[in-house]
Amino acid sequence: MFARKLYGKLLNQSVDRKISIIIGPRQVGKTTILKSLFDEISKKHMCLFLDLDILSNYDKVSSYEGLINTLRLNGYDDLQKGFFYLFIDEFQHYSGFVMVLKNLYDHTKNIKVYASGSSSMHIKDQVQESLAGRKILNILLPLDFEEFLVFKQDKDVLEMYSNVRKLNGSLVRQLIRLRRYLDEFLVYGGYPEVVLSNDKKRIFESIFDLFIKKDLIDYLSMDKLLQNKKLIELLAVNHGQKIKVEELAASASLKVWDVKKFIQILSDTHIIYELRPFFTNKNKELVKVPKIYFIDNGVRNYFINNFNAPRIRADAGVLFEAFVLSELLKKGFDLRFWQDKNKNEVDFVTKELAIEVKYKDVLKNEDYKGLDAYLKEYKAKSCIISPSVQDIKGRHKKILPYNLKIFRE
Repeated sequence: MFARKLYGKLLNQSVDRKISIIIGPRQVGKTTILKSLFDEISKKHMCLFLDLDILSNYDKVSSYEGLINTLRLNGYDDLQKGFFYLFIDEFQHYSGFVMVLKNLYDHTKNIKVYASGSSSMHIKDQVQESLAGRKILNILLPLDFEEFLVFKQDKDVLEMYSNVRKLNGSLVRQLIRLRRYLDEFLVYGGYPEVVLSNDKKRIFESIFDLFIKKDLIDYLSMDKLLQNKKLIELLAVNHGQKIKVEELAASASLKVWDVKKFIQILSDTHIIYELRPFFTNKNKELVKVPKIYFIDNGVRNYFINNFNAPRIRADAGVLFEAFVLSELLKKGFDLRFWQDKNKNEVDFVTKELAIEVKYKDVLKNEDYKGLDAYLKEYKAKSCIISPSVQDIKGRHKKILPYNLKIFRE
């Protein structure tokens, strides 16, 4: 088992009585991380693991009284010192379970719960409303690039990545090896099973067959599913582009309301991310139209059926943009993009930082045009992220894509 970065944070939460909720897309490793926590914590504490994919476990958790009785049968003592640890997997199957967790938290003091489930609108709303002040919400997304390198088990390259700021005169030769892995990551993304498989397309088919049959079917009728498959493909084609819902609806033969609803479903299940514009002046800046990115490039490439290498693709720049977006989202950044009425644009902005992304080996002055325009309006630090090894002069800092760890959560 390869440890995910979230594992350490979750383990640290073992001393906090609040309910640790783990949500994320299907097949990103939620069950694996939950079982790893169980294996570690059960070495020193009483624990119970319940998989709600197993139907017989439903009666054990369908009510507060039933759950307490189950815990007692498995060693829980109301008067015990220290926590009894309860691990619940796939809790999204049972809509009433969040209220059971609320009652458990409110009526006991010595039970620590870890609960994992696939993301959905229902789960998100229930957790936010019913468990307010009672939970720690953890979102597990596909692997980031550093985790991807760990999964690839190339110790030399992982060491290069860890010391990228210290690389010596053989910099270019060493970066070529990192670039090869980056290009693979841009094409296939970071779903753990995909990374480890030699038949990556089949794994994608398996993941999204389940996504459609188990997740989308809860919201959409079968005929709507077929129409929305067309909509997913349209979103994939327009990866990283500004999206007008009315145009999408016309292209997919759907109502505008249905398109908005489906985009919200894809956003809540962490398949896509709506990047909204940043503005303070409605007369000078873009204020409405969002861009839509797939959080994982491999998923996007699956839906357009294109797994060609970046060097022969017209959309390599968009893949690189999405990579940077995803890496920063996994670090917890709240991102926007910026565009003024003169078409000057910055790919990503935060409260204190403007980020331009360029997938090219030679940078030109025109590549900084958007940053220059932004800095005339706002006080911020600025950087350009590029695989180019070219040194640049001026006020914009250049950052290699292998050094995004300098952005702290």
